[in-house]
Amino acid sequence: MSTARPWLLLAPALLVLAVLLLWPLLRVVLFSLQDYGLREIVSGRSNYIGFDNYAEIFADPMLWQVVLPNTVGFAIVAVGGTVVFGTLVALLLASLSRGWRTVVSSCIMVAWAMPAVTGTYVWIWLFDADRGLINGILLGTGIIDDPQNWFTDRWSFYAIVVLNIVHHGFPFVAITVLAGLLGVSKEMIEAATVDGAGAFRRFFQIIFPTLRPVFAVVIILSTIWDFKVFAQIYLMPGGSGSNRSVLNLGVWSYVESFAQNRYGLGSAIAVLLTLLLLVVSVLYVRTLFKEEK
Repeated sequence: MSTARPWLLLAPALLVLAVLLLWPLLRVVLFSLQDYGLREIVSGRSNYIGFDNYAEIFADPMLWQVVLPNTVGFAIVAVGGTVVFGTLVALLLASLSRGWRTVVSSCIMVAWAMPAVTGTYVWIWLFDADRGLINGILLGTGIIDDPQNWFTDRWSFYAIVVLNIVHHGFPFVAITVLAGLLGVSKEMIEAATVDGAGAFRRFFQIIFPTLRPVFAVVIILSTIWDFKVFAQIYLMPGGSGSNRSVLNLGVWSYVESFAQNRYGLGSAIAVLLTLLLLVVSVLYVRTLFKEEK
């Protein structure tokens, strides 16, 4: 009875999780095994085709040449930019007095609190081809002669998305790393300074090894978030499917499901994205267990 008691206490919460998470996930998996479209929605009938949707996805050059490179490449750049910029901000905050640290921390948390939709429209306005601030500055200084549409090119499109993600995500990294920095031994840093170690050397030989668990957590969490970015891409001009060169897995799944009415194929793409996120989540959990030991 003593062994079963914890499970009995957890049963209500596990039941809620099963209803809210596992059942929708199971439904998506079942849809991915069907040729499911408007006809099946109206008739209510199932049309199982096995793994044909997955075969179509893996045989589609779109996956290998566009969608997967966009998803993985963007996640790598966005995570790197977020962690580096957040760490620099954390180092700045650690050097401030307690009063100024509170003021600056409160200010940067505005970016964290801003909804993704609102932040995305701000970046769209900044880079707008007709009335954007960036084009206005570049035209005014003579750097460019004609307005530039930054959203048509794949590289400039994702450069804007990366800026959006870094701006929205760096406060989490900064505050988390700051919490670790405040726990680093000041005596060790002072001793290294006396021995002639510069700021770069102090960071990589004292601070970084001490905060390795913190960096592992923020990197893995940022990777999970950036792999499944949707709104910041979908709301950009062309990101909703009209410019297929900028699709990632999340938006591709949505476009195939709701724009093409191929819900089975869209579900298969969603399952593929879920599996990628599951791999990253397993790495995250293993990292936590290692740090606990």
